[in-house]
Amino acid sequence: MHAETAPLPRPRRARPSPAWLVHAPHRLMFFVGAANVLLAMLWWALWLVSARSGWWTMPELPVPGGWLHAFVMQYLVLPSFVFGFLLTVFPRWMGLPDLERRHYVPVGLGLMGGQLAILLGAAGWEVGLTVGLWMALAGWSAGLLTLGRLLADEKGRTWHARSCFAGLVLGWLGVAMFIAFVLGASPQWAFASIKLGGFGLLLPVYVTVAHRMFPFFAGNVVPGYKAWRPLPWLGVVWALAILHLGLELVHAYAWLWLADLPLLLLTAHAVYRWWPRRPAGGTPRPGLLMVLFVGTAWLPATFALYVVQSLVYLSGGDFVLGRAPMHALFIGFFGSLLVAMVTRVTQGHSGQPLRMHGPAWFAFVAIQLVATLRILADILPDPGLWQAIAATGWLVALSPWVARIGHTYLTPRRDGRPG
Repeated sequence: MHAETAPLPRPRRARPSPAWLVHAPHRLMFFVGAANVLLAMLWWALWLVSARSGWWTMPELPVPGGWLHAFVMQYLVLPSFVFGFLLTVFPRWMGLPDLERRHYVPVGLGLMGGQLAILLGAAGWEVGLTVGLWMALAGWSAGLLTLGRLLADEKGRTWHARSCFAGLVLGWLGVAMFIAFVLGASPQWAFASIKLGGFGLLLPVYVTVAHRMFPFFAGNVVPGYKAWRPLPWLGVVWALAILHLGLELVHAYAWLWLADLPLLLLTAHAVYRWWPRRPAGGTPRPGLLMVLFVGTAWLPATFALYVVQSLVYLSGGDFVLGRAPMHALFIGFFGSLLVAMVTRVTQGHSGQPLRMHGPAWFAFVAIQLVATLRILADILPDPGLWQAIAATGWLVALSPWVARIGHTYLTPRRDGRPG
């Protein structure tokens, strides 16, 4: 006798919903960062094309367009991802309970609302810039208060957390300095804010996270891997980054090599020690791991460019490379690790396999090309054209990736776990 049974219904995928964004800090903050990066680069690409071609006229800005671009990228776009990561890992690093919604939602609202208002200001809303800057400062303040409370509650001393927090404090100061400039202070305040964002905030935080996490990731998947994470190395990098910052603030460009040559040697040594070598006859190293170290290799490349620029300036007083060293840092290093780290955290915290999917590979490879193009733009004929192409390249590189990760944040975990 044959008994027929009806096939089990296939599980229906949950529809995307904004309600899922508040289920974990990385969901909200990474979603905010993904939206911010596309909006920021869309505005900047339009501004560059307008400035070069004259096909349309962008509204006049109360601040130079390049300064506003630097501020948005350093204090709103990349920090959205930074806060998303740190609000997730600080409690785990310190053995404390996970944060509640009331701790991280104000941070996301401040950074997202702040950028929207600033870009509306760039589009012609007169008070938009001021409103956006105060919203950004409020979001930053909420993030610092939350992370600072965790540090105060910690019984031990997690030096990586303290290092990241020190960078964020300098970042908060940079936001306040830019507000002071917009309210009428000297343009030197804006100059200092922009320089502080790179070497006071982002470089120390990125390097600190790499120092703690990358050897840990490699040790989990590479047999026989020996983690190298000496704290004195991190302390010396911090000191040299501050030296570089101080030299830039007083326009001592001829002497930047005093900081950048040691940074070149230290970061090259770190890449060498961190690099996960494949054992003889071993399995290939996962792509999601290798992109971390390929991205980190941009760091010694950055300082090599800075050293060349400084020594040439010392000998003849000419900026032969323009802003190429800065963009090697921002697009090559920060941009590459943005894609690599956000992909890893997103995959792991959504119950998906720890692997690089198609949009992530496209974004990572394309960012390498965009970084190279933007570096060359300052030495090629018609720099404005290549800068506009590079800005458009950001949009092409990241749009499919943002669509993929954005959908993940709007849906529940694949494994049914909370978070």
